[in-house]
Amino acid sequence: MRFTAVALFLLFFCGCADKSAVSAPDEDDFEAEFSSVEEFDPLSGYNRVMTEFNDAAFRNVIIPTADGYRKVVPQGARVSINNFFDNLAFPVRFVNNILQGKITNAASETGRFIINTTVGFLGFANTADELYGMQKHDEDFGQTLGVWGIPSGPHIVLPILGPSNLRDLGGMAVNYITPLTYNSWNVFENNWQSIGVGAFGAFNGLSDFAPMYEAMTKDAIDLYPLMKNMYEQRRDKLIKE
Repeated sequence: MRFTAVALFLLFFCGCADKSAVSAPDEDDFEAEFSSVEEFDPLSGYNRVMTEFNDAAFRNVIIPTADGYRKVVPQGARVSINNFFDNLAFPVRFVNNILQGKITNAASETGRFIINTTVGFLGFANTADELYGMQKHDEDFGQTLGVWGIPSGPHIVLPILGPSNLRDLGGMAVNYITPLTYNSWNVFENNWQSIGVGAFGAFNGLSDFAPMYEAMTKDAIDLYPLMKNMYEQRRDKLIKE
């Protein structure tokens, strides 16, 4: 299961923090970076309100819940759960690597899935990476659309899920198709059960990022452009890779 958009921009922020420690950008570079983000933002009013809502939800509900969850569930168990849901997302990675012409990566993803599903006990162990160095090639349909030249469109902040844009929002429908959600594979009695299991997987992954979110955003003067910039630049970087 893929992490939420919050996890993506947190990972990107860590990379930015390391670079800033080496050389601080001058004022002109800083203004140019943020002005490019503000040029086209027709939903800025809504986005700012939703950003504040999400921030309040994180600080008052998600972070305290995640703190309790980490105290009850050992790190090894959380990692295994992440591995299991990540293994289930193989079809999304495989198809999008194919659609982007990355045939070698798609073949590697197939090998990873077979090894982790069998030797890795249904994916709870990431044996393919740990023993054979077969790293994940994480591609989604939003990235595929970007590779095909589809513009990102206006930035959109989703409830709880966080930053996105029109292109990535359209790609979510395709990314949603996994063994947990596709009816022909669904082992649950109804969709609500599969949604609940999927939500648990997403929360398990998010739980380790919650403290990082709190630490990196607590002193933000204007939270919305900070989060928007991190998300859009991270997505652009993934598309170009």
